[in-house]
Amino acid sequence: MTSKQIALMAVFAALYYVLSFIAPVQIPAPALGGTLEISFAALIASIFGLVLGPYLGAGAAFFGSTVAWALTGMSPYGLPFILAPMFNALITGFIFYRKWKWGMLTFGAMAIIFLFTPAVSPLSENWFIALAVLFDKIITIALILPVALWGKKMSVAHGAAFFFLLGFIGNQADNMWGSLAFSFPAVYNGIFGYDLTIVHAAFLASPFLYPAIRLIEAAVVMVIAVPLMQSLKGTTWLWRKDNILTANGKKQNAAVQKVPENTA
Repeated sequence: MTSKQIALMAVFAALYYVLSFIAPVQIPAPALGGTLEISFAALIASIFGLVLGPYLGAGAAFFGSTVAWALTGMSPYGLPFILAPMFNALITGFIFYRKWKWGMLTFGAMAIIFLFTPAVSPLSENWFIALAVLFDKIITIALILPVALWGKKMSVAHGAAFFFLLGFIGNQADNMWGSLAFSFPAVYNGIFGYDLTIVHAAFLASPFLYPAIRLIEAAVVMVIAVPLMQSLKGTTWLWRKDNILTANGKKQNAAVQKVPENTA
């Protein structure tokens, strides 16, 4: 790694830490006996993937979430989910930087591993629990290819829906890691003190809670990403040139250059 890469990761990790002080939005979740939180710092990991790319963005999100956890009391409840923002940035970056196959593979691997975790085993008896957790994740995985193909054709000036979907996919990846981590006894029982009855109730409630939360988070990502990426297009701030915006720019320039030849 170069000194510039290290500096960029440090700056964005520090940004994550600062944003972690913004109070999360609390949503009642009776099935969990408490509330669910929408963390602004966690959803901003999508922006990290867009600006820094999948690897630097994931690194910045990981270090930022680790530092935020370490300097805010090192609560055991947050420890299993430190990697969640990292997967958000990683998969968002994969899609934006034209490596959507790796994004689909990473997301799909987490979903498959979830099927073999203690919380849903044996699957023949608990298939409906696995379905409740994964139905929206399966839809999200299916969205990756069309979003990537559409992104190659869209203009950033009209790309609000594109960045909305990218934010949705990234935050769904965040949630997929959270569900995966929570499905192991060391987490749901050892840290939270829940038995399988409570875990199953939480998973069965997830189709009615999490998709709505991810849509809200995606809307926030869209509001930030549209003007930001419009400003950064064509600058050296986008870490790699081989992204969806530069591909569109090349196609648009080629089309412009052909106009005089066609009209001559």
